[in-house]
Amino acid sequence: MAGSSPPSVGLLEPLVGKYILRRIVHMVPVLLIVTLFVFSLLHLTPGDPAVTMLGQEATPESIAALRARLGLDDPLPVQYFRWVGSAVQGDLGRSIHSNQPVSEAILERLPVTVQLSIMSMLIALVIAIPIGVLSAVRRNSILDSGATTLALAGVALPNFFLAVVLIYIFAVQFRIFPPIGYTPIWEDPVDNIRRMILPAITLGTAFAAIIMRLTRSSLLEVLAEDYVRTARAKGLRSSHVIRVHALKNALIPVVTIVGLQIGTLLGGTVITETIFALPGIGRLIVDSIFRRDFPLVQGAVLFVAMAFLITNLIVDVLYAYLDPRIRYQ
Repeated sequence: MAGSSPPSVGLLEPLVGKYILRRIVHMVPVLLIVTLFVFSLLHLTPGDPAVTMLGQEATPESIAALRARLGLDDPLPVQYFRWVGSAVQGDLGRSIHSNQPVSEAILERLPVTVQLSIMSMLIALVIAIPIGVLSAVRRNSILDSGATTLALAGVALPNFFLAVVLIYIFAVQFRIFPPIGYTPIWEDPVDNIRRMILPAITLGTAFAAIIMRLTRSSLLEVLAEDYVRTARAKGLRSSHVIRVHALKNALIPVVTIVGLQIGTLLGGTVITETIFALPGIGRLIVDSIFRRDFPLVQGAVLFVAMAFLITNLIVDVLYAYLDPRIRYQ
């Protein structure tokens, strides 16, 4: 998906349509591989969903009856293809633990994960892009060295460690934010934001470090281009050259990373949601694994994989609008 000359306006829409259709076709084997991997991994882990539901004191007869009712006695290939066939028709099955439709359980938890992902990405962008630009403009300065140190620390710190540190400082010592729990935004918006700030900072710190370093390196490459030197030679102010001529092209690879990270955030909230007791998709997956709730785990992982692939596709389509030199072939 790259070239040296932009297509005409009349050809752009058909080319984009064909490109999107081809990418959708390519998604199918990826999703099959993901579902097969998760299905195999779940059935390799110790534990029986029937025993988990009935308890250790249940009789072998009741366990066998429940396994037969849930279809767990069928061969694994039969179980897998039966689930895939239902998923293709939009039916992700029902939770073994609660008998709730899997799609309904995911939609109930989705707003929490989406809000956490959006807040984390906003925090990352607000911090990373300005610091990345300043680091590139003031290369090898004290500011650049400090930003590099912060970026390395942000990447190196594990989420669970940073979460514990933030809880200790801002919830235990200074009592600024609540340590754990969740309040729906439609019930109390202020309390909702207060409870989501620490998880969002925890999740956004590593992404801020990645975006900051990428913004710096990308802007340094653009500033070395001939058209930027020409603009400066014409007497344009440095701030105008950076803002109008350099920054837009420098942010193209940043958009790529942001798009990928949005998909990653949707599936990467497992640890953060668990530590802060947020009822999102990540915590849903963890709870379902402990309960051996196979349909719920498979459905949630399939949803996350689809969100990642669709986000990646949207970013690729946006390329042509950000840089007219990019065209679809």
